[in-house]
Amino acid sequence: MRAARSTEKLTPPAGARSRDLKLITRWEDIPDFESEALEVEFWEQSRLAVRLMESAIVTGAEASESVAICLRIDPRMLAKIKRIARSRYLNYQSMMKQWLSERMEQETRERNYDR
Repeated sequence: MRAARSTEKLTPPAGARSRDLKLITRWEDIPDFESEALEVEFWEQSRLAVRLMESAIVTGAEASESVAICLRIDPRMLAKIKRIARSRYLNYQSMMKQWLSERMEQETRERNYDR
């Protein structure tokens, strides 16, 4: 599969109208795909809610408090992360930060339940 260039615009599939698509309002509603074909099929029938997309964007004080880090990732894993982010119309780094934030919340909740 050819990687999208930064100059390319991401648009819904031809013939798909946004009101006909299933609205995804939680990250948990997006399944793990067994194949790229299943992922394509899912995204041809689904779209992310605006609020969900906005929640993945870092703004305001949160952005100014960010610290740059260096993280080494296997090239195949990074390619898959970028493909997932592109399918969700997100910046891959913002999506990764959102994933980390969600996991930290989950871990915190689980630890609080154990007490």
